[in-house]
Amino acid sequence: MEEKQPEKQPKKKRRVLRWLIFTLVGIFIFAAFTVGGYAYYLYEKGEKAVAESYDASRDVKSSLREEEVEPLEDNLSILIVGIDDSTERAQGSNHARSDALMLATLNNADKTIDLVSIPRDSYTFIPSVNYATKINHAHAFGGIDSTIETVQNLLNVPVDYYVEVNFNAFIDVVNALDGIEVDVPYDLHELDENDKRTVNLKKGTQVVDGREALALARTRHQDSDIERGKRQQMILEAITDKAMSTSSLTKYSSLITALGDNMTTNMSFDTMKSLFVYMQSGSPSIKSLSLEGDDDMSTGVYYYKLRQDNVLSVRQTLQKQLALPEDKEITLENSYLVDHVTKKDSASSNE
Repeated sequence: MEEKQPEKQPKKKRRVLRWLIFTLVGIFIFAAFTVGGYAYYLYEKGEKAVAESYDASRDVKSSLREEEVEPLEDNLSILIVGIDDSTERAQGSNHARSDALMLATLNNADKTIDLVSIPRDSYTFIPSVNYATKINHAHAFGGIDSTIETVQNLLNVPVDYYVEVNFNAFIDVVNALDGIEVDVPYDLHELDENDKRTVNLKKGTQVVDGREALALARTRHQDSDIERGKRQQMILEAITDKAMSTSSLTKYSSLITALGDNMTTNMSFDTMKSLFVYMQSGSPSIKSLSLEGDDDMSTGVYYYKLRQDNVLSVRQTLQKQLALPEDKEITLENSYLVDHVTKKDSASSNE
């Protein structure tokens, strides 16, 4: 039986999507706004890197859509998945559990973004295995397809695009920038990327390298998941600020390579360019949503049991953002704990 101590789940609103999108997408596109032969080289390299990370097997059209969305024309959603696919923790990326899940919905009419962070221990139905457990298990059961299907079942909105990034991206990107400046909240003696306790940091503002930045982002032994979220936001902001600075222009080749090697997405280069335009036109307003719940150890295994009224509220907000019909209530047909197809079959067999 899996043993896990209860963890407090983040409840404060986060505003990390802008930084993550600028980091993942802006680095590829920035060269288009510079001059000279080097800029052309960077643009070509960025296009090649995106092509190499492009998942051609994943249909862009969500199973909950009748037609494929068009960036800059339609409202759309992006699922950001962070995974640890190290051999120490998993058997490759297809078997790794997701460590971070965020869904962003973009509304083109009013240029707003609604962002919901999904607690990784949330108890919900996993369609690929036909039972409920922690949502971060979905990726281990069936990779990105299972993760997307599970998120769609939970929130009852389509997932149009996804960006999957592994922990190596943190290390490689920070190292490509020759380190980033962060404020370490306390003395840290933490595991490195190989799960060896070799990262030692003193409290205070300092420049950290990639392995140190990853350890700072992952640790949660001395505080809560709320503080962990704050640290991850701080690190993403530090990465973005340095990556977008003029002094980092000569490092863009390494940055593009680092991201291309550690990212998988169903977004094409043209789609990324459209999203970059979206992010720059009018500084979109970002609203963060929380999935609230309660700690549960009744089975001896820790779960985060989501509150049904809150799930409904978040669903309605996201559905409104995407201009989709809003759920009036959570019923047998749209429950996030049981697959609606299974329930229909069950209901029919009992009639």
